[in-house]
This record gives sequence, structure tokens and C-alpha cells, in this order.
Amino acid sequence: MKNDRLNHAGYLWAFAALTASPGAKVHYRRRRDKHGDWHAAALRNLFNRLVGQLYHCIQVHEPFDEALAFPASAEAMTATAA
Repeated sequence: MKNDRLNHAGYLWAFAALTASPGAKVHYRRRRDKHGDWHAAALRNLFNRLVGQLYHCIQVHEPFDEALAFPASAEAMTATAA
């Protein structure tokens, strides 16, 4: 049994993160391209990752940092910018 409200909020959060966070977009594309996930599965995986990051931020009392949250994505972005 799942919480439908949390499920819907997570779907929207992950979907919005695709345009707002370059690291989230790279993570989503990796799930789609390398792992063969369908759209919904890739979004679910991204949501799970975002929830884990939120939990970490709450536990250590630190704000979200894109470079720490998606380190491989930050390296890829700086390599393509150079």
C-alpha cells in the first residue's frame, strides 16, 4: 500500500527537478539511457534520490548543494563547459 499524495507530490517534485537541476536531469537521462528505465521508473528513481538527499540535509542541518548531491553530474557539466 502506498501513500497516493506522497506518490503524486514525488512525481511532481522529480519532474520539476528535471528543468531546475542540471544534476537531476543528468541522473534521469542516465537512468533512461544506460539502465533502460521507462519515464515513470526513472522519475521514481530520481524521487528516491531526492528524498535521500533531503533526509541527509535535515540530519546534518546543511542546505542542499547541487555539486554534492550529484557529483558525477557536476564533473560532466564542467567538462562540457570547458
